[in-house]
Amino acid sequence: MMTLSTNNSLNAAAAAANAGTNIKAPAGVKTTVDAANETLAAKAGSGMGQKDFLTLFTTQLKCQDPLDPVKNEAFVAQLAQFSQLEATTAMSESLKTFVDSMSGERMMSSTNLIGKTVAVPGAPAVFNGEKAVQGLIPLPMGASGLQLQVANDKGQVVAKQILGPQQVGDMPLYWDGSDDAGNKVPAGNYTITASAVVQGKNTNPTVSILSTVTGVNQSTDKSILLEVAGGKSVKLTDVQRIGG
Repeated sequence: MMTLSTNNSLNAAAAAANAGTNIKAPAGVKTTVDAANETLAAKAGSGMGQKDFLTLFTTQLKCQDPLDPVKNEAFVAQLAQFSQLEATTAMSESLKTFVDSMSGERMMSSTNLIGKTVAVPGAPAVFNGEKAVQGLIPLPMGASGLQLQVANDKGQVVAKQILGPQQVGDMPLYWDGSDDAGNKVPAGNYTITASAVVQGKNTNPTVSILSTVTGVNQSTDKSILLEVAGGKSVKLTDVQRIGG
């Protein structure tokens, strides 16, 4: 009778704990919940990793209720979860290594562009005092009218040009460095903007300047940046054209 009474008390305590009541386990007995909470508290502030999962799993086995042990089905399910976590972790590490290696190869291959001419949207028009500035203006729907404007680094307009209707496609841009009076402007960085009338509406198409690549850089998100003359950096994916 004494043994039967003790077993009933333990079963009642275990049932109450599972039901979320405040009944405490006998003194000196650590429940699975207590052990798990202690482990999680020790790992506070960090994510659940492979080692943490294994620690919780083995703690559960050591502290399980001897009168109601973990069923075989639950044991196998948790082992499957552990195997899946291990496989996912290994795959994640492999993918990270692959991405890092590919980023390095992309950067090395991009160094071949140094010295090449690329079409960069919004790049400064670098005039060296002699060589003309070239570029292109994408007009996917053409234009019934187009106006170009060149401003110096102080924002002062030095040249304007009004053009007639333009066909669909990339319109070539050529500026020899002359102002409206026909005089050569000083060497420096200039900005060329465009205004177009497309289907009766005023628009401002992007002007892409043919610039020389001076360096290659890699941003924090592993994207490749090309440094061009004039101090601008542009993503490799934004480059529209590459020349010699």
